[in-house]
Amino acid sequence: MKQINSYLLFHGNCREAMTFYKECLGGELEFQTIGESPMAGQMPQEMKACILHSTLTNQGFVIMGSDMTPETGLVKGNAVSLMLNYNSEEDIRMSFDKLSDGGTIKHQLENTFWGALFGDLTDKFGNNWILNFEKRN
Repeated sequence: MKQINSYLLFHGNCREAMTFYKECLGGELEFQTIGESPMAGQMPQEMKACILHSTLTNQGFVIMGSDMTPETGLVKGNAVSLMLNYNSEEDIRMSFDKLSDGGTIKHQLENTFWGALFGDLTDKFGNNWILNFEKRN
């Protein structure tokens, strides 16, 4: 199977959100604005600063995003979550604290019966995250 990457849509705040995710999770972040793209001449001036495509790349994940909301509008729901598996308790706790800033914690990080440190939240941009660290004896 090929790799599956997440692609998040935003309504004019893609740069802010992706920069926040970089601060929380680390990695390399790239942006392409509408104004920098071949479609710049076809778009209204006020859209040229909007993000056409962004990519946050880290060792274990790729998160992509855009301000290109469909004509039907942006509808956030609970059908999809971004799942992050961690290699250390320190890393999961740091990311959980940062991602939950301004958001809503659904389940605080806690030790589970299956031997993991686990929690989930909705960040301040309305995206759902599940964080998991499998403890090894």
